[in-house]
Amino acid sequence: MPQPPKLGVSACVWHAKRVLIVQRANAPFAGLWSLPGGHVEAGETLLTAAHRELLEETGVKADLKQLSGVYNLDLGDGTYMIACYTGRWKSGKAVASDDVLALRWALPEELENLDFTPNTRDAIVRAKVLLKL
Repeated sequence: MPQPPKLGVSACVWHAKRVLIVQRANAPFAGLWSLPGGHVEAGETLLTAAHRELLEETGVKADLKQLSGVYNLDLGDGTYMIACYTGRWKSGKAVASDDVLALRWALPEELENLDFTPNTRDAIVRAKVLLKL
């Protein structure tokens, strides 16, 4: 019997015309660049999960208000529905957690030569348009 999709979130955070990206430390996308994010825990709203994951992975707080996209991600253990929220940096110095190999605030033109997880480029472009950057 098919399993329902698992829920995940990501946060596309902007500051001084730069987007916060992280290099994943764990499978299935270890070594690839992505937006901060992860699983939605039982009882959490999607927005609460996005704030929590952002803070846990990067130490950053943001004004996440806009849902900028919902993406399907098919992995070996099932399908994930990833809700991507976008907003602007509020506080915190970006520091990589154990789940992150590296992080950086990148200008859009610096993203061309990086290897990203599926849908990340589209999420960044959509967020940029929504925030009118």
